[in-house]
Amino acid sequence: MRLLLIRHGETFSNLGRLLDTARPGAELTPLGQRQAAALPAALAEEDLGLLYVSTLVRTQQTAAPLAAARGLEPLVRDGLRELSAGDLELRGDEAAGVLYMRTAFAWSAGDLELRMPGGESGAEALARLDEVVAEAAASGAGTVAMVSHGAAIRMWAAARAENVDVPFAARHPLDNTGVVVLDGSPEDGWKALSWMGSPLGGPTRPDQVADSPAGRPVTPAPAPPPQG
Repeated sequence: MRLLLIRHGETFSNLGRLLDTARPGAELTPLGQRQAAALPAALAEEDLGLLYVSTLVRTQQTAAPLAAARGLEPLVRDGLRELSAGDLELRGDEAAGVLYMRTAFAWSAGDLELRMPGGESGAEALARLDEVVAEAAASGAGTVAMVSHGAAIRMWAAARAENVDVPFAARHPLDNTGVVVLDGSPEDGWKALSWMGSPLGGPTRPDQVADSPAGRPVTPAPAPPPQG
């Protein structure tokens, strides 16, 4: 299955660099609405069979133009929501953002019992995301798009794609409406084909604008937890 993981468009919480992960979440800004409107043309070559969104309003608003253009009914799944920030919810300070993303990438590296402060564990987060991906794969659709969230996409890709490790996902941003394209299956594993339009191994963009921690690079890249 060809899997397109699409980050939502810009939100008002992104402008404040806030960890906004609870339902219903912030709506799209005017720029976010224009980003969403550009998705049908950007994905014109993709033969989409199914379109999934999370329970947060920003993913549904982002997917609406694509759904209308393709005649698809978005499938709303709670498993695609953003990684719960727990006690860090709606904080916008640097310390909270770093802790949030380092916890997420520790999950990617295998520390699944670790919990976000006041939030979910890595095992819980990966299980809910895996469940939606498995449902899509079982449908038989050749290409599936899922509009989800920056931290969730980066964490899951680093955990599940054979050619995406934690340092790569930590260094490489995922802009609003950025797309990670993967190929594979839950049984055989996943390989990332491109990250925001660049084939794997392409350059890191150094000129990122302000954004929530979910999409920004993490410097230095978090190291995998010690084994044993």
